[in-house]
Amino acid sequence: MNIKILGTGCTKCVKTYEVVKKAVEHSGVNATIEKVEDIMEIMKYNIMTTPAVVVDEVVKIKGRVPSEQEIINLIR
Repeated sequence: MNIKILGTGCTKCVKTYEVVKKAVEHSGVNATIEKVEDIMEIMKYNIMTTPAVVVDEVVKIKGRVPSEQEIINLIR
């Protein structure tokens, strides 16, 4: 599983990365987590607000910091 955190490095983007990292560790799911900060790459996903969470190339969350439980539910 590949999880991407889309964001330009703002506080919410950093927090989202931390939440996703914890969720992956606690769930035991085998996943790679990638931060995407390049605005041109982010625009390819057709989102207007960051942070966004992309799981296997599908945008699942955008414009807010998710909870750890929400991420665990998404990746299980």
